[in-house]
Amino acid sequence: MDKAQKKALTEEWKNRRPEMGVISLRCRETGETFLGTAKDTKAAFNSVRAKLSGGIHPNKRLMELWKQYGEEGFELSVAAVLEYEDPLEDHSEELETLRELCLAEDEHAVKIWK
Repeated sequence: MDKAQKKALTEEWKNRRPEMGVISLRCRETGETFLGTAKDTKAAFNSVRAKLSGGIHPNKRLMELWKQYGEEGFELSVAAVLEYEDPLEDHSEELETLRELCLAEDEHAVKIWK
């Protein structure tokens, strides 16, 4: 790969627009919902699944439910999508506000992590 191709790929990666938002894991059996913020929802779901499957997720209650009911016992979805312009800008505060709105809408929802 020459320098021009490498530079083009780097620019393309920097300017990609992953879906940002609030991810939701809802236990079908108990109705408990766990909400997390994500700068890339697909990557966030992969990370959460890997931690849960490996038994190393820091949320003890979520880990307990996952061990009891397995992945098929959960509904994984994107609860809310953040609309944004600049992919390089830090959207952490906006994501947290969006999650707080989702938490207010569901009395059974809690944060996946802080």
